[in-house]
Amino acid sequence: MSTTVSIGRSLAWPAPPPPPSVRCGAGKRTASSTKPRTTKKGGKKTEPTWQCATGCGACCKLAKGPAFPSPEDIFSGDPDNLQLYKSLIGPDGWCIHYEAETRTCSIYNERPIFCRAEPEVFEKLFGIKQWRFNKEACTACTDTIKAVYGSESKELKTFKKLTRGN
Repeated sequence: MSTTVSIGRSLAWPAPPPPPSVRCGAGKRTASSTKPRTTKKGGKKTEPTWQCATGCGACCKLAKGPAFPSPEDIFSGDPDNLQLYKSLIGPDGWCIHYEAETRTCSIYNERPIFCRAEPEVFEKLFGIKQWRFNKEACTACTDTIKAVYGSESKELKTFKKLTRGN
């Protein structure tokens, strides 16, 4: 069973991945998409708070497959970012700057805007309002991690623990 997730205009994340993500795939979701869970603290529902799970790297899998939008869909009307995105895809589908042994980005401080999971970036690129960022980014990353590492992966468990405070 495959999962399709889309962000804002027409972006999916990897699932969206994330989305990812490179993009964190947030925004409009299909019925088969993962929905972020809310947790109750003191009887009050709270949304998850997005944060990067260091050492995950799922968003660095740039060639995500048919469940995610193509780079052409993601960057329609933005030929410069389309060309840059495509130039970063290595023969194995991972970003050429992804260091597999350390699970880090060799250009992290200088990475392109579409590699940044930040409220302002989600609003600019995907039309997602900043007040929806946490929910959408968490959904995108969850879907991307599942697509790259699987539903029972340690990466997904770590991400859920970080974002839900469990």
